[in-house]
Amino acid sequence: MAKLTKRFVDTVDIRNKDYLIWDDELPGFGLRVFASGKRSYVIQYRAAGRSRRYAIGLHGVWTPETARKEALIQLGKVARGKNPAEERQLDRNAMTINELAEQYIKAMEAGLIMGKGGRPKRPSTIYTNIGALRGHILPLIGKRRVQDLTKADVTKMMNDVIAGKTRAVRKTSKKRGKSVLRGGRGTASKCVGLTGSMLTYAISMGLIEHNVAHGIRKPKDQVRNRRLSEDEYRLVGTILRKAGDEPELAPTVAITRLLALTGCRRGEIISLKWSEVDFENSCLRLTDSKEGASTRPIGLPVIELLEERRKVVSGEQVFPGIRGSDTFGSFPNQWQRIFSGGELPDFTAHILRHSFASTANDLGFTESTIAALVGHSTGSITSKYIHSLDSVLIMAADTVSGYIQGLLAGVEFKRTTYALNRISRREALSRFMAQSNTIGAAIERL
Repeated sequence: MAKLTKRFVDTVDIRNKDYLIWDDELPGFGLRVFASGKRSYVIQYRAAGRSRRYAIGLHGVWTPETARKEALIQLGKVARGKNPAEERQLDRNAMTINELAEQYIKAMEAGLIMGKGGRPKRPSTIYTNIGALRGHILPLIGKRRVQDLTKADVTKMMNDVIAGKTRAVRKTSKKRGKSVLRGGRGTASKCVGLTGSMLTYAISMGLIEHNVAHGIRKPKDQVRNRRLSEDEYRLVGTILRKAGDEPELAPTVAITRLLALTGCRRGEIISLKWSEVDFENSCLRLTDSKEGASTRPIGLPVIELLEERRKVVSGEQVFPGIRGSDTFGSFPNQWQRIFSGGELPDFTAHILRHSFASTANDLGFTESTIAALVGHSTGSITSKYIHSLDSVLIMAADTVSGYIQGLLAGVEFKRTTYALNRISRREALSRFMAQSNTIGAAIERL
């Protein structure tokens, strides 16, 4: 017997066989140490003349303190004549994936399901997850019992989503809103990951012991490997200029240009607020990106585009919604309308992000610089105390966005990388010094 504290539980010996350690303060509360190294909190009690054991959950998901509180609750039930193990067995036998999903959704909304970086899932992520659950996963495997679900079931679900069996158009709670479910490889891969997350939650509840979604070979989203060539950039520019003749399409044209010039995610631009645009320091201070709070350097072409939009758009949102909604919701339909001609096969908004990073690489910028430009977790500038950015990052943002702006305008560049031979570097340095002397003389005259 010992006092079950976090330090004690973390350092218990692992033996060849499972064994139990009982808490010396709460009778019946103990820790089961598995030969595999896993540790699980349990209670032991008597019901109907028999000794029964009830598993509270795994250490790591549960702490000694929370497990002790749960033990008190369950032992209190025993004192009232109930049998927690029997009740759980009945619940376990009856629970379906549909019922598990509803509990999982409530846990997400309560901030109990962690997303990337160990943070509770963002509202936008929860909204997307709920759509995937109710639109794709539950129609295919919702009636299966949790404990009966197999790897083959999840694999079949994935293949059905790829085949488009859950494709549909549904109404949403928003006024005149609708949700378009398309399926496909990318959606199928995300559905497998979401199912795995839900089953991990089921393990923490003690409903199952193994996650059948783990180890399933998910399809690669081939679209994410695609980038625009220089000719395709010029084609995008031509299409956008043509679409710009229709005032109704102006928001989507502007969003598309910002996506191309910043490398931001689609949702980050569509939901962008004026309070997140730092004109003076040439950056976006996103409060709720996929990586949490994130500061992104932006080039002068982006600043100028946003300044022009500020003249005609009032309110909190850079792209306000229509018919009273908070954010602009017509982007998918208008994107399809603009780019449905077949000139750019498999063209998605994410391709603009991938192409921005690839172009930055072509221009000779390092991986860490590119990561900071596009807001990857390894390079995102997340501190809310940062007020000004390194001039190197601003220069990089100017260079990449300026280059892409030129391509969209139809310019043909002769060289995309900085030459490392000494003659070329000396010529570039001479041009820089000459420019600096001209600027210095102008400042002196002022």
